[in-house]
Amino acid sequence: MPSLRYLVLAGPTAVGKTELSIQIALALKTEIVSCDAYQIYSGLELLTAQPSCSNLATVRHHLIGSLSLTEACDAYKYAALARSTISDLNRRGMIPLVVAGTGFYLEGLEGSMPELPAADFELRQELSRQPTADLLLELKMRDSVTSVRIDHRNRRRIIRALEVCMLSGKPFSNSLEREATDPPVAAVTLVRPRSELVERIERRVDEMFKQGVIEEVAAVETIGSTASKAIGFQLIRDLLAGKIDETVCREEIKRQTRNYAKRQMTWFRRKPFAIIEAESSTSRIIEVFRAASVGLAP
Repeated sequence: MPSLRYLVLAGPTAVGKTELSIQIALALKTEIVSCDAYQIYSGLELLTAQPSCSNLATVRHHLIGSLSLTEACDAYKYAALARSTISDLNRRGMIPLVVAGTGFYLEGLEGSMPELPAADFELRQELSRQPTADLLLELKMRDSVTSVRIDHRNRRRIIRALEVCMLSGKPFSNSLEREATDPPVAAVTLVRPRSELVERIERRVDEMFKQGVIEEVAAVETIGSTASKAIGFQLIRDLLAGKIDETVCREEIKRQTRNYAKRQMTWFRRKPFAIIEAESSTSRIIEVFRAASVGLAP
């Protein structure tokens, strides 16, 4: 029997999760647990589109701005933090709302993370010296399924998949099918028409610049390898260094964010979540959660 009780509101960036989550949490008298790989960091509030001070004051949020920019984080570390937080809220009689944008972190929370061999940094360094085309060819020979599914532009993931194949002697894809031990009580994925989502992304990026994201990034003195991967961080660093102009910087952030939103939707559509239009009646979504939660709180 699942040991954790929580609800999930998932969806791509800029779909409207933040605004809706506040209404849901107020209606259900609960608190919010963030499931976002970059909002967990403190110091890049604008760049990572963290909830506003007003939102944070209205409903208590957890795992927002919880780590310093120099700390490393992955799905396993996130899962430990989130499970501890949710367990504490359950003991206090609450079924929290997990607002999820990072699918891999959510799978860690669910307990459906694959059991993979530990990193071999010597092997990883050896693989990192090879061209991407050679890595993909090697991956195709060892695991044809993963070679098709994996993002061919993401060298880090390609190297990790190859590393797992070589260390375990089995295809990386074999380790990915694992049943969740702590699935959510109920889960909803918010969607919008593609054109509408693109428009919202572009407005968000423009607003981010208007509010001072360049100054925010300029103020960062030291940053770790995880936080530095937030979309736009390196681009704004390039802007500050005079390598690109602001127009190029903005457009590339918009492009990368659109691509990221597309990957998010691909991920969440694979999950057995109810898919609901973001413009639907908020009361409808609240009732989905409320009906599933009846009798579960201690």
